[in-house]
Parts: sequence; structure tokens; C-alpha cells
Amino acid sequence: MRTTITKCLFPAAGYGTRFLPATKAIPKEMLPVLTKPLLQYGVEEAIEAGLHTMAIVTGRGKRAIEDHFDISYELEHQIKGTAKEEYLTQIRNVINGCTFSYTRQIEMKGLGHAILTGETLIGEEPFAVILADDLCDNAERGVLSQMVELYKEYKCCIVAVEEIPKEDTNKYGVIAGEPFNDNLVRVYNMVEKPEPKDAPSNLAIIGRYILTPEIFDVLRETKPGKGGEIQITDALLQLAKEGQVLAYKFKGRRFDCGSVDGFVEATNYFYGKSGK
Repeated sequence: MRTTITKCLFPAAGYGTRFLPATKAIPKEMLPVLTKPLLQYGVEEAIEAGLHTMAIVTGRGKRAIEDHFDISYELEHQIKGTAKEEYLTQIRNVINGCTFSYTRQIEMKGLGHAILTGETLIGEEPFAVILADDLCDNAERGVLSQMVELYKEYKCCIVAVEEIPKEDTNKYGVIAGEPFNDNLVRVYNMVEKPEPKDAPSNLAIIGRYILTPEIFDVLRETKPGKGGEIQITDALLQLAKEGQVLAYKFKGRRFDCGSVDGFVEATNYFYGKSGK
């Protein structure tokens, strides 16, 4: 199996109901933290990790995503030669630095189904997954960069995890495993959104994954689980039983921008970092 990861998959078909009515017309992935959409933060993290092919799974009402990662000739013409032109520098660098491909998830059947929908964009190679809702920051090296380096050594599926309050386990996929080697856990159990009394630990999976192409075959055989959806946690559990999944306690800070509280917290944090 190749050791170089070049593609990053972004599941971006969800409705974003927790941000209604704003997300009635605006994709939740396009909600801005300061002046930059959540999805652009994720793409920039992938680029920093050395990935330059972005595969995005979208759905109805998500055309703004494609438009954002494209040239707006009218806008470029209007601000050309003015001081406002510098506001487009970051997104121009993103557009010029990687390629984008898109496919649609016709029905919302869970994260596992969204990842399986992206198979046509990924092919038979290892790949990364970023959930834009989870905005991560680390001044030294991004979370995905950390995970890509680990993949080069271990060549198996890797999920990013962090310790959470025990009472919040019913919001996450939760892992159990055997600790070994610097912030790594060899996973032997994974449970999707367990009640606190049933949770195998307080280590929760967040929206950063390195997956091997075997995951697609497993997902095809995975039955709907929690909430009637195809869960990536259930599929990864099958590979974990074969010793093919590691959990990584990443270095950095993560904001749950899928919640209003987390979104506000991230906005305040990045505003403070901007020095304004």
C-alpha cells in the first residue's frame, strides 16, 4: 500500500439544523469564523499537511461551496487595483494550490455513507477526512499534519481523539484501547454515542481521520446503526478487531463549530489571535 497521502475528503452534505434559520440558504460549512468559512480552514489544514487534492461530498443547496473555491470574475474585476484586492489573497492561494472535485450525497444516511459516497473521488489509496465542524488550531503543526506523519510509520487507519467530560459521551464516537507509544492507543472497541454509563472510556473521536481504502469494502457491508445511519465508527470497529486502527491524542485545540457555543468560542479565540 502506498505511504503517501494526497487526497482529503470533506463530507459536506449535512443540513446544519442547529444553525437554522441561517443554514436554510447558507451551507453550514460556509459559516465564517471571522472572515473565513469553516471549510476553508479545513482545506488550508489539508494543504499544510501536504495534501493537494480536495474531494468534497456535497448535497442539495451547497453550490456556494463550489463557487467559493472558484474564481469570481465580476468580483475580481470590481476590486482589481484597489486596496480591497488583498482580501482575496488567501483564497487565491488555496485555489491555485490544489484541485477540487465534487460528488453529491443524494440521501443523508450518516457519516459512513458520506465517506462511501466519496469513494469515486478517492479510489484505491489511503486518504484523510476532515469534518469542517471541528475547527482545530495548533501554532506549531496542524492536527492533520501530525496524523499524516504517523501514517507514514504505522500505515493503518488513525482517528484523532480527545478527552471529554463523561457526561458528553452520547454526543461522540468513543474508543477504548491499549495505550502505547506517545499519545497513541491501539483501538479494540468503538461505540457510537454511548450513554455515559455504557461508555468504554472518555476518549472521543473528533473530525480528523486517516483511512485506508479497505474502509470502503467494510462500509458497503455495514448495517445502519445508531439513529438508523451508517456509522463510520461501526465500520472502523471491524478493522480495529484486526488491529488496524490507532487513536491519536492530538496536540492542539479543537472547537465544536457544529454547536452555537463552540462557534462563538472559536470566533472569540481567533479574534484574540488576530490581535485586533
